[in-house]
Amino acid sequence: MKCPSCKEKDLVMSERQGIEIDYCPECRGVWLDRGEDIHFESRNFLLEKSNNNFDPAWQLQTHSTENYNAPTLSNGGIGLVLSEELMKTQKVILANVYDKEFEGGVSRVVAGFEFLNLRFIVDGKLVTQKDVKNWRQELNMRTGMFTTSFDVSEKMRVVHTFFALRHLPYMGLATVNIKSNQPVKLVVQTMMGVQDGELKNVKSEYRVLLDGEIKLPLFQSTGKSRLGKHEISAATAFLFEEAKSPLLSQVSFGKEGEACQFEKSLAIGEDYSFALAGGISTTKNVSDPKSEAERFAIYCLKQGKKVLIDGHLSAWERLWENDIMIEGDLESQQAVRFALFNLYSFSRENSRLSISPMGLSSQGYNGHVFWDTELWMFPPLLVLNHGIAESLLDYRFDRLQKAKEKAQAFGFLGAMFPWESDDSGEEATPTWALTGTFEHHITADVGVAFWNYYRVTKNKQWLREKGFPVLKEVADFWASRTTKNSDGTYSINNVVGADEYAQNVDDNAFTNGSAKVCLESASKAAKELGEIINPKWLDVAKKMKFHFNKEGIMLEHRTYNGEKIKQGDVNLLAYPLGITTNKVQIMKELKYYESKMDEEWGPAMGHSILSVIYSGMGEKEEAFRLFKKSYIPNSRPPFGVLSESPKSNNPYFATGAGGMLQAVLFGFGGLKITDAGIVQGTPCLPKSWKKLVLKGIGISNKTIVIE
Repeated sequence: MKCPSCKEKDLVMSERQGIEIDYCPECRGVWLDRGEDIHFESRNFLLEKSNNNFDPAWQLQTHSTENYNAPTLSNGGIGLVLSEELMKTQKVILANVYDKEFEGGVSRVVAGFEFLNLRFIVDGKLVTQKDVKNWRQELNMRTGMFTTSFDVSEKMRVVHTFFALRHLPYMGLATVNIKSNQPVKLVVQTMMGVQDGELKNVKSEYRVLLDGEIKLPLFQSTGKSRLGKHEISAATAFLFEEAKSPLLSQVSFGKEGEACQFEKSLAIGEDYSFALAGGISTTKNVSDPKSEAERFAIYCLKQGKKVLIDGHLSAWERLWENDIMIEGDLESQQAVRFALFNLYSFSRENSRLSISPMGLSSQGYNGHVFWDTELWMFPPLLVLNHGIAESLLDYRFDRLQKAKEKAQAFGFLGAMFPWESDDSGEEATPTWALTGTFEHHITADVGVAFWNYYRVTKNKQWLREKGFPVLKEVADFWASRTTKNSDGTYSINNVVGADEYAQNVDDNAFTNGSAKVCLESASKAAKELGEIINPKWLDVAKKMKFHFNKEGIMLEHRTYNGEKIKQGDVNLLAYPLGITTNKVQIMKELKYYESKMDEEWGPAMGHSILSVIYSGMGEKEEAFRLFKKSYIPNSRPPFGVLSESPKSNNPYFATGAGGMLQAVLFGFGGLKITDAGIVQGTPCLPKSWKKLVLKGIGISNKTIVIE
């Protein structure tokens, strides 16, 4: 049967999220029963086919561990990297906590104790993956919950759920619900997991603190980070619903470590529930992390499971007041919402922290902060949640002094932000990578983000106190970084651009373009505040040098000659910089540079930008093709976590999520960030999308409906 949407391709039978469906490989439309369109507001048929109220617009599900790539639950403070293994996390990533990766190396984000791990011994036998059947996992994006359900032989049914408690940035929760089918003797153990070589001098113990006659039973582990920079401590408590709690005890497994356990005998048909809750603390945040971790566990113990979950759900409900809803294309809805879910998860309002390319899903790129935040993740967060967006800028503002010191050390004025940034604000790029010494466009990316925040919020007090101090220093840097040519133009020589395949080149188009925008923005900011405008800012901006070939196509850099590129620097001048505005010019450069992009190892967000630009040209089919290309080749089973490139396997790539969301908001949705704030240009809705709803846009939380 032909696809009812594109009328060209035959529908393909597949299984998506455990349900048999048809989909179109061309337009990616999804249908049930040969022609019944699934869209955002008419998914009742799916709900009826599912026996667990499965909502595919919000829930991702798997029954298979084949080619398994784990999602992450995070609250902006800790990242619980999940696993196909029973009741276990792969890692726990600690936001903004760094130690050296090795003696003589640069910093790397720390993986802390896996403090919510559990294991079962049923009738004397340790339960492993091979002992269970009917295994299923489900990620609920609406509620920030990850549930694994399974049967232990014929003896009992287990439903286990992880929470990275959204309202409590250093705390987590695991709930367990059991239905016994036979008389069972159950032993439950919790053991703090530790990554090889990650923590040292680890000690674990079960303790009972006394508050008068009230007993506070805790299990705690402490240790040092790799090279001893930080002390790390985690503590947990079991939360029981019965009046008389089971007796807890400590058990030793020699080299494997210590555990805390309890025993419970279950009768036929008995329902039994308990939870494990606690938190993790480090000397990055407090001087006495051991005591603080104990307080986290005691807080959870005395609050109780219901209060903890209610607070978590309320926090996620507030986040989802700002959402993207797609009607007519279930696959796009799932992918877009999962992208937004991850950006929300990896960030936090009032945290004064930024986001690494891999968020809190791994130690990839050492957990450092790059241009990925300002150019790719920041714009969608700016229009959907300006509170989180401000935190990302606070991270840079707090490190402005270090950026000024770096500029001075390299002989420049103003502030020079590091290519890779950690908690210190100093350059954290490995010394062998030329990007750390020469990829200077990061300083312009920071400036562009600061000015865009003011354009959206119009907060003049913020501009005076934070925005302009950064913009001024950034502009001073670029005024000093340029070289004046004999014809009066200005060049920026010896840089690495966004296309990192071309190193130590002159007049990289994106570097020059982003510097030009920063210089103009600083001048506008000064005028807004009645400050003095440095005349060199506008002179350099007006006379910035760009190079063109004989066909009139802007060159990526002065000596570019058609080589393969990592991503399209020149196209970034059309969007987001807005420098190239001639449609003929834009179209020539779109076609030229897409053909040069590395289709195997180029990063996901390159195609997102092309999608936005095609939308602006009214080319909806090309825009949709490139939107799909920005994530489908990078999507990894079974949940669709994003890898950086089609050939890599390093999910979750939060930068790619930011690019994909820009294709929807600024491309299909037609949104534009201007000096007048967020305005809507001409939307460009794909033909398979019946409706696009952008909910909670800007500081006025507008809802925009596009049909």
